[in-house]
Amino acid sequence: MKKTAGTVFEGTLNAQGLRIGAVCARFNDFFVSKLLDGAMDAFVRHGGNADDVAVAYVPGSYEIPFAVKKMLATGKFDAVIALGVVIQGATAHAGYINSEVSKCLAQLGLETGIPVTYGMITAENLEQAIERSGTKQGNKGVDAMLAAIEMANLNKAIK
Repeated sequence: MKKTAGTVFEGTLNAQGLRIGAVCARFNDFFVSKLLDGAMDAFVRHGGNADDVAVAYVPGSYEIPFAVKKMLATGKFDAVIALGVVIQGATAHAGYINSEVSKCLAQLGLETGIPVTYGMITAENLEQAIERSGTKQGNKGVDAMLAAIEMANLNKAIK
């Protein structure tokens, strides 16, 4: 017979009362703005107030961890989402950028105890970027916000 745990912690998808930071890269803004639109829609649809989301803009995806760290240091946010788009070109820069950004974001969340979610798109071409910023493959901004809401609530539940 399978035993269940005595205590189970789960985050809910209720954004009411949460304060979220969002860091957006301006590079590839055509796509990033769609990610932010999706994230904001998800936040409001899940009971959040749009005024409880603060947005910081940085030049490109590589600069996102710096602004995330600054937001986390304020202690004002229950979670921070990172939104950026890196499209592979003739060089291997996309892989390098996304690898470093993802490592930094994970480390910042672990160090601060505040959830940081990854709403970055790594695309091989424009078509893939379009698909992941609101068409065929969904919207990574929505995914990042839903994860932030759930993790912020899980964090509160465990405290």
